[in-house]
Amino acid sequence: MFRLRFRPALVDSLKGYRRDDLIADVSAGITVGFVALPLAMAFGIASGVKPEQGIVTAIIGGFLISLLGGSRVQIGGPAGAFVALLYAIAARYGIANLLLATMMAGVLLFAMGALRLGNLIRFIPVAVVVGFTNGIAVIIGLQQVRDFLGLQVEEMPANFFSMVSTFAGAIHTIHWPAIVVGLVSLAIVAWWPKATVPGGPAWRRWISRAPGTIAALVLGAVAVSVFGVPVETIGSRFGGIPQGLPMPALPAFEWSSAQLLAGPAISIALLCAIESLLCARVADKLIGQRHDSNQELMGQGIANFVAPLFGGIAATGTIARTVTNVRTGGRTPLAGIFHALTLLLIMLVFAPYAGDVPMATLAAILLYVAYNMGDWGAFPRLRRFSFNHRALMLTTFALTVIFDLTVAVQVGLVLASLFFIYRISDLTRVERIDLGPEFARKDGPTVRAYRLFGSLFFGSVGKIDALQTPFDPLPGVMILEMHQVINLDTSGLEALEELRDSLRSGKGRIVIVAANEQPLSLMRRSGFLDKLGPDSVFETLEDALDSIRQAAEEDQGKAAAASEGAGGRAGHQEPPPEPPTGR
Repeated sequence: MFRLRFRPALVDSLKGYRRDDLIADVSAGITVGFVALPLAMAFGIASGVKPEQGIVTAIIGGFLISLLGGSRVQIGGPAGAFVALLYAIAARYGIANLLLATMMAGVLLFAMGALRLGNLIRFIPVAVVVGFTNGIAVIIGLQQVRDFLGLQVEEMPANFFSMVSTFAGAIHTIHWPAIVVGLVSLAIVAWWPKATVPGGPAWRRWISRAPGTIAALVLGAVAVSVFGVPVETIGSRFGGIPQGLPMPALPAFEWSSAQLLAGPAISIALLCAIESLLCARVADKLIGQRHDSNQELMGQGIANFVAPLFGGIAATGTIARTVTNVRTGGRTPLAGIFHALTLLLIMLVFAPYAGDVPMATLAAILLYVAYNMGDWGAFPRLRRFSFNHRALMLTTFALTVIFDLTVAVQVGLVLASLFFIYRISDLTRVERIDLGPEFARKDGPTVRAYRLFGSLFFGSVGKIDALQTPFDPLPGVMILEMHQVINLDTSGLEALEELRDSLRSGKGRIVIVAANEQPLSLMRRSGFLDKLGPDSVFETLEDALDSIRQAAEEDQGKAAAASEGAGGRAGHQEPPPEPPTGR
């Protein structure tokens, strides 16, 4: 009977909650809020929407994920992993349908959690995850080339080759002030955290604790507003950022186009589940506590259904912000709630100043994020792994870059399944057991024994078919020792039935030895054991051989008795009648 279990981690986290916990959560939440601000704007722009939509996602989505999720310390919001996927959906279907697809993904996520499917995400191979993560990082980096170099491009295409062609056609429009701002911003983001000098002035220690991304935003805005650096800004492209949250409203859509959103919605839901649960596992290692994966998916589902009502995009768990939360003292989901409130306060107070933030600065931040999100060391490590692992990772990476994430994940999972089938079938073996000359004599039925290893399924039934060849006559008795067979499916059962029929046509039979519970259960339920007849299933090979010996001796005794009976009747025949005497 289905029973919904809905218990957010916040409920248990508040038991025994103390004043020290509140101070730690408030401090961590404020810090993470400042870290999330530039990333939210940058991810929003890179996803093909306005910067305020990224901030709204971090506020609404982050608030609901912390309030209703299954992790104590996970921070939710827009993530770099979504950039390529959301940009492609927005370019193909429009912003309204992007929001609708996100709401549909929210319903799917909640259903996955309610049906307790959270652990299924772990079945996705690491090679697929690394492949599409690195591919996403490359796409994010490519999308920033326009703003980092200041190229005069009206709209960036979503296709890889179209991007490269666009850059090549616009390379003559390089804007050197944008390059200078981008390089300086990149240096600030990379080196600012290392600026703390023990024993230095208190003001310097306080400033150096600020995130490098915030420092880059502030200094970039100062360069534009005070010194008049001629670069494109958020204000010149988007008209600035509104000072507050929009009113909730259903996104406008048409049924004709909404029917095409099943694929994008599934892709968003799958990627959200993967990212959030991977992030939650990282958080578990940091705090030493387990998250509830099903509750996390339900919380993510609600967040992704509600955020688009305010214009937000897909939200998920974010590793960088979650790690920052833990390292700055966050203890409960209240830290994530305070992070969302901090972002809301910043939006209410400082939104008018955001119009001066250079686009080159946001591009530099995303370039830094893309570099750090990719596992670039995975490529040189490939030589240590099997061909299947290498092919799976490189194929997923190439498809993510050249086509899109949806195609990459679908093909990656299909390839992973095929490689798994091949690997399991390759591990399945059939070995001949030497029984000695006793069971190969010509005056009795020949006995042949085989030991089976692995799984007898549709991918390995050829190993059973190979037991019957035209060059090797079938024996009178074939013993199949199945102690190391871990699984039998209906295709494997069918192969055994065909082998039985072939033996039966030559007056032979199959004997099953030491079968495990699953194969034995399937053979029993299907009626296969009944077809084999009595004395066909044994616990050990010795028991089977003893039974065969006994049956052979009984057959020989019956044959001898029949022979003696025939000879006796021949020696005591009635005398022929006497010939007539003629009298």
